[in-house]
Amino acid sequence: MSNDTRDIVEELLRRIAEGDHDRTAELFAEPIDWQLDWPAEGHPAVPWIRPRSSRTDVADHFRSLEAHHVPELNGTSVTRILVDGAHAVVFGEIVQTVRDGGTAYTSPFALHLTVEDGLVTLYHIYEDSLTVARALSAQA
Repeated sequence: MSNDTRDIVEELLRRIAEGDHDRTAELFAEPIDWQLDWPAEGHPAVPWIRPRSSRTDVADHFRSLEAHHVPELNGTSVTRILVDGAHAVVFGEIVQTVRDGGTAYTSPFALHLTVEDGLVTLYHIYEDSLTVARALSAQA
């Protein structure tokens, strides 16, 4: 596999879309600089939003997302990938449907990644976490 930043980012996005959580996690360095932390203190409706640092944590993140959503109704899309050396930013829109109750939601996102030696060392995602939490809280 290539160590090129764009190639690794595209492979990461492909694996995430395929739903192979363990293969997705293999693309991450340990420890990983992970940021998906609003609300920082956690929220019972969105258990995947918490600190992560290992490949096991990464695989758990994607499993938890899948457990709370209907994968067949995922309409998440990527609109642009910008690469500058080891850094990449992915822009897109999250379109998900909550498994319990069927509430659909949409959120723009930006994902900042850093790739070093063929592995993702930084994964910071910025999304409308309030919209996500509200959609999942509606099921409580």
